[in-house]
Amino acid sequence: TSNIPSTPGKIMMNTWPGVSDPSSKDNVIDWLKKYDGKTPISAHYQWATYDKSNTTVTPDPTQPATEAQQQTSSGIKDYGTAMNASATMVSDFRTGKGDFFASDGWTNGSCFDCWWHESNTSLNNGMLTLTIDADKGGKGMYSGAEYRTNQFYGYGYFETSMQAIKNDGVVSSFFTYTGPSDNNPWDEIDIEVLGKDTTKVQFNYYTNGQGNHEYMYDLGFDASEGFHTYGFDWQPDHIAWFVDGKEVYRATSNIPSTPGKIMMNTWPGVSDPSNPDNVIDWLKKYDGKTPLSAHYQWATYNK
Repeated sequence: TSNIPSTPGKIMMNTWPGVSDPSSKDNVIDWLKKYDGKTPISAHYQWATYDKSNTTVTPDPTQPATEAQQQTSSGIKDYGTAMNASATMVSDFRTGKGDFFASDGWTNGSCFDCWWHESNTSLNNGMLTLTIDADKGGKGMYSGAEYRTNQFYGYGYFETSMQAIKNDGVVSSFFTYTGPSDNNPWDEIDIEVLGKDTTKVQFNYYTNGQGNHEYMYDLGFDASEGFHTYGFDWQPDHIAWFVDGKEVYRATSNIPSTPGKIMMNTWPGVSDPSNPDNVIDWLKKYDGKTPLSAHYQWATYNK
């Protein structure tokens, strides 16, 4: 706090040995101890930054989490990019639910072997947990969990931090959706981790009910072993999907245009071979194991 310098300078870094000859008046033995001449010796640097303000800087969402950031309060490793706290919509499940609410008391369609129950969702331990569990209410199916936004969102960048479920027959997802229930055409953009192989992620989209755009991407890691970030940039002429801040796939034909709700869910697929709606070929047969949980730290949308 005294005699503070004022002249701008260059930022520098170096590695050097100090003079260790005791007969030299410039020796720094008292400061550094005597150098033993060992070579080579190397220091390493990942990055250097300067911020003109004196405020805390929001982490760059395109950069990997530091080792300090990787350990979450839940004990799950976080390998993803940082949340964009300045996005148009921010729902930080570590502190609250944001724009989302839990689906409760209905099912989504013939291939879903579950009903949604709010009791299968929780906001505890610094994360949102969506759980597949046993039947609730005597409906003869399993129970699943789904979160969806109140608002509709159009073109922009959508992203979440997710840890998926590893188990045959189930899906962990993040997507946008609108359809006849909203008096809209069926438009949807999907990120789905299939529990049968959590080293891959499936991308897909629907435009006015037309799908068949599935693409399977090899992650190079196991999505069930920690948090990673998954996102997509939706524009009038393309959809680009991202994993941990890096673009990994792009679609450019028949792109959907109708704003949808942001959703995420965990669910088991119908596994009865006698049921014509079974999804065994897609997901493998579900073994009925419960409870199974996927976890989410946050979801953002940037217009």
